[in-house]
Amino acid sequence: MSQFFHIHPDNPQLRLIKQAVQIIQSGGIVALPTDCCYALVCQLDNKVAVERLRKIRGVDDKHHLTLLCKDLSEISEYAKIDNRQFRLLKSGTPGPYTFILGASKEVPRRLSHPSRKTIGLRVPESVVVQALLEELGQPLIGTTLILPGNGLPLTEAEEIRDQLEKQVELVIDSGACSLDPTTVIDLTTDEPTLIREGRGDIKVFGL
Repeated sequence: MSQFFHIHPDNPQLRLIKQAVQIIQSGGIVALPTDCCYALVCQLDNKVAVERLRKIRGVDDKHHLTLLCKDLSEISEYAKIDNRQFRLLKSGTPGPYTFILGASKEVPRRLSHPSRKTIGLRVPESVVVQALLEELGQPLIGTTLILPGNGLPLTEAEEIRDQLEKQVELVIDSGACSLDPTTVIDLTTDEPTLIREGRGDIKVFGL
């Protein structure tokens, strides 16, 4: 049975943030609202939790999972970034964008794309997610909460608890959540390439 936390979207209760981090550190999977739609997240270096996350989502190791990072400097620890990429990242962080970049040696091999050695990274604007990242002290690994067979992400905390109460350890409710996923942009090529158009404005990147 999953736990259910009501966390204030602008002033997260530190007590609940600490409890959520303890759940993550013990191998739990958390459904939480971001600045876009709901995501499933778990601890970066917990192999069992990552495999469970992929199973719930119904995706294999060729599907990019995303590192949710606290800031741009943390992204640079996990991705290979040149000056051109850095300028583009700076214009879109924090924000509703996921960037595909070359994975650094800090990324566990099982988390990067098996043939391309790339990883998705983002810096969310959500105050709640930022509080979790600050308390945890490392990125979260996550994916949009779209269940197998569904075309759209889940957006209601109560519905998520009803459908996933035996599969996740915690559902966080922080109020209304967008239906739109992040905009995904591949920065591994000479020019930015749009992979998925979501909530973010693509004009920022000349697309």
